[in-house]
Amino acid sequence: MKTAETIAINETLSILLQELAKECQETLKLISQLQIKDLSAEQISTILSELAVSTVHLHTHTEGLQDLINDEIERL
Repeated sequence: MKTAETIAINETLSILLQELAKECQETLKLISQLQIKDLSAEQISTILSELAVSTVHLHTHTEGLQDLINDEIERL
């Protein structure tokens, strides 16, 4: 069995996970903004537009991610 000191996550997987984390944070920020009371229609429209883009990015970042994670688990 490999020890924690000798194990490193695949660089590609690591980069993809970092990008996913960043996009998840952005998505959560936008969702939080939608919960603010008394937003104007223009503000809501802007937030929803940004949220639509963010969901596309999330979809893109997760495409094939499960396979990379499974490959990494098998490698360990």
